[in-house]
Amino acid sequence: MSKAGEETRTRILNACWTLLEQGPDTPARMSDIARAAGVSRQAVYLHFPNRTELLIATTRFIDEASDIDERLAKSRATTGGPARLDAYIEAWGNYIPVIHGVGSALMAMAATDEAARAAWADRMAAMRHGCDAAIQAIARDRRLRPGLAPVRATDLVWTLLSVRNWEHLVIDCGWAQEDYVSEIKRLARAAVVA
Repeated sequence: MSKAGEETRTRILNACWTLLEQGPDTPARMSDIARAAGVSRQAVYLHFPNRTELLIATTRFIDEASDIDERLAKSRATTGGPARLDAYIEAWGNYIPVIHGVGSALMAMAATDEAARAAWADRMAAMRHGCDAAIQAIARDRRLRPGLAPVRATDLVWTLLSVRNWEHLVIDCGWAQEDYVSEIKRLARAAVVA
């Protein structure tokens, strides 16, 4: 892709990110995104054949711009199962405030918007993969709670780390971010570690 093409693509992704941050009531159709990016609708379609691909690319662009690989480096490098679980919870739990605006918009739109549903599902599948990697490390250490299947353990941790749970505790109940991370680590260990 040419430098000009890459710059246009980045402008489109930034415009989509900005519109999503404004909440689910802000229109984020291809034409709205084109207008916000200062490009034609045709330019948007040239880079993203459909809205689903654009929304998925935007969520991945946010991850890249927020250096998700650096955020996950400690978790990925930790070999002990329980320590890897703690590191993953710290990484994801402290990333939720970064993606909360976009995540909330996509979740709110998902009931009636297939593209939003697909974009959020793509990100949640990636998050679940991180939960599964931590659970697999715990299972390799033979530290998984007896009688708990790895898939079920992944389900539990994935649910504990949901953005909605973060909203309830941090926004609705007024918990400090560090208290949220600390308590989720404690709950996750109690739920899955022998």
